[in-house]
Amino acid sequence: MRMRAYILIQVRTGEIREVVRQLARVEGVVEATMTFGPYDAVAVVEAADVAGIGRIMASGIQPIPGVTETLTCLAVEA
Repeated sequence: MRMRAYILIQVRTGEIREVVRQLARVEGVVEATMTFGPYDAVAVVEAADVAGIGRIMASGIQPIPGVTETLTCLAVEA
């Protein structure tokens, strides 16, 4: 079974649309959405394991220009 995580993302003012476009291009991101509230975007990420989620974060999401902060929430089966 693949792991899933919800990545809450804060973005510099005025850059949200471009950040969401870039998120959608990252391998492993299955959904990217602009949001209102303390976080500006949410990315849904899937990988084989926690290490894969970490690789997507470190090499795919955090380097996107405009991303200022991320919070990773791992999804679990209820």
